[in-house]
Amino acid sequence: MAVLSGGCLCGAVRYCVKPGFRMKPYACHCTDCQTRSGSAFAIQLGVMTADLEVAGPLVAGEHIQPSGAKAGIYACAKCLTRIYTDNDRRPGIANLRAGTLDDSETLVPGFHVWIQSKQPWVVIPNDVPALAEQPVTPEEWMRLLIA
Repeated sequence: MAVLSGGCLCGAVRYCVKPGFRMKPYACHCTDCQTRSGSAFAIQLGVMTADLEVAGPLVAGEHIQPSGAKAGIYACAKCLTRIYTDNDRRPGIANLRAGTLDDSETLVPGFHVWIQSKQPWVVIPNDVPALAEQPVTPEEWMRLLIA
């Protein structure tokens, strides 16, 4: 397993993810992700917070997700590129914004969530799991993320 690296748009923040437990990348089509990303969906890669090393100035924000989880949002203090999020229902896990990886083109979503609010022109492959909303329990999340 290779070290993953990435950073923000302006280069002030760089990060690396040490080899360790990583989850399948997934695409979230919720309206929160659409608004925050300015796109049709967000691709996220779950990693253990202990394996994530970040250098550079970050600012933090928070909000309540559609699931009710309290989310932390961490972005470059200079260019405001969102680097990762976490939430109080999955302690120890950081969700990297996959587009910030230096080699993001190799990450293909293993599943899609919140497709009830996806843009109508987005086509999800037939062989990829797609949920109307999102898993409810940590166990349901883990079945999808590590399957």
